[in-house]
Amino acid sequence: MSVREIPCLSLAIARLTSAGPENFATWVIQSPLPGGYVHHDSIWSPTLTRKWLAWQEMFSLQSEFHIPVAHRDPSTSLLPFNLPLSSPKENYGGRLMQELGISLWQWVFDDPIRQSLAQSRGMAMGQNKLLRVRLEIRDPNLIPLPWEIMQPEVGKQSISLDPQILFSRTTSNVDPLAPQQSGDSLNILLVLGQDQNPLDPRETQSDSIRSSSKTLQLETEAAALAQAIEEGARVASAINSSAFRVSASVRTLVQPTPAQLIDTLDTGMYNVLFYAGHGMPAPDGGLLFLGPNAIMNGTELAQVLVRNRVILAVFNACWGAQPDCMGQQTIERSSLAEVLIHHGVPAVLGMRDSIADREALSFIQAFTKALAQRLSIDQAVRVARQQLLSLYKFNQPAWTLPILYMHPQFDGELLQPIEEGITQLPTTIPSVDRDDFPAAYLHSLERSDKIWRIYGGLMRVGRHPENDLVLQERWVGRRHAEIICRDTSSTANRQYTYFLRDFSRFGTLVYCAGEWHKVHHQEISLESGVQLKFGSPYGQILEFVIEDS
Repeated sequence: MSVREIPCLSLAIARLTSAGPENFATWVIQSPLPGGYVHHDSIWSPTLTRKWLAWQEMFSLQSEFHIPVAHRDPSTSLLPFNLPLSSPKENYGGRLMQELGISLWQWVFDDPIRQSLAQSRGMAMGQNKLLRVRLEIRDPNLIPLPWEIMQPEVGKQSISLDPQILFSRTTSNVDPLAPQQSGDSLNILLVLGQDQNPLDPRETQSDSIRSSSKTLQLETEAAALAQAIEEGARVASAINSSAFRVSASVRTLVQPTPAQLIDTLDTGMYNVLFYAGHGMPAPDGGLLFLGPNAIMNGTELAQVLVRNRVILAVFNACWGAQPDCMGQQTIERSSLAEVLIHHGVPAVLGMRDSIADREALSFIQAFTKALAQRLSIDQAVRVARQQLLSLYKFNQPAWTLPILYMHPQFDGELLQPIEEGITQLPTTIPSVDRDDFPAAYLHSLERSDKIWRIYGGLMRVGRHPENDLVLQERWVGRRHAEIICRDTSSTANRQYTYFLRDFSRFGTLVYCAGEWHKVHHQEISLESGVQLKFGSPYGQILEFVIEDS
């Protein structure tokens, strides 16, 4: 499934206005359905504000609370919302996360919008595709809210974790997207700037005393980040077949001047920029503090990124997805992510709030691994977000921090999708005698008497009776996957290799390097002894065996 074929549902808050004591937000929805546009008004209530204040009180590290709208009713209380606890042991953080997520969902997906979403999801599922949902927040006062935690009800996944949805934010105020060329390698420029604000006199005292130790610390941090990136790509290469492996190269700049950064981008062939360092919101997309007396704003950075066709910019800094303020007034389209997208950068990933180093390293490694498996950028963000959720739990804010913005004309491709490569490979068995193939079979690890032999170098797996291996499990697709044998020799001496090709909605799990990895619409080589699960972690475990190997 090419990401260019994924249906897209776009939602936009057109404006936020006050009428008496209430605040009305007008939504404009563009869907892949005929007619495609829905207009709807939603009311932002004081209860929503109180829940957001309670969420900030529990999870935010910011010194001042954000209040999205001014409630004009003087009797309105904005004391933080308190959840009733039935017992002292009850998970207040998890319930608070869930309560705000459900409330935000109900505010966005009111009746006509919910119907548009349901119809769009139904159309996507009917085509065995994902649904790409893009949220545009034109009112800057609502940008700081964690829209990624929206969930329809208790027990359902949040929109940014849903395996059938690709969620990102966007902006329609953009320059046209330059032609993009997806490649076969991750060429990453890793930039480490200052970890303090040089404009704050409290943070610049004694800088000369600690400058050498700070440089050493930055170099250590750069090495850790580069190792996380390279490790993610290495694990992905162990999963991919040799024909689809992705190389990853990382060049590191520690506290460069703007001229050094621009020269490096101009003379390299980078498709990803990673930036870790301090910065602050400002009208032109914020300020990046690259090094001592070396400051660059978002607009300046955008020009060089677009000129050099950088596809993805990642910012490990708490300000990248936040707008600037003038007094109490939030400035429209002033966040770094929006400014970069506006000038034509295809994808920007920033943080909504401060993220701990260990959380950032976990995210970067999982994100790079997913990119190296040739997933689209929004798919890779979802996978890495799920990794943060697994490691740091639902009731902690880590998984809510990454914010992905994508240009409305961008299809999410960073590397050439693996399904496009598959079409270039033989789809039929080579014309050799059946006996020439090395004998192989699958067998159940739960029941030793269940063995399925692979005849003629081909086994079709699925729920439909016409398959060679029929698995009547609800998560197994009708035509789920194939195991196929090919002649992979480059000389006169024949050498055969077995491959797994996945066609399913939920993917195939492969046990590799001590953990389970999902193969989804991909092809990988199989070694004797590898364990497989088709469609679900709860499925039966089958072992692939090549006899006499």
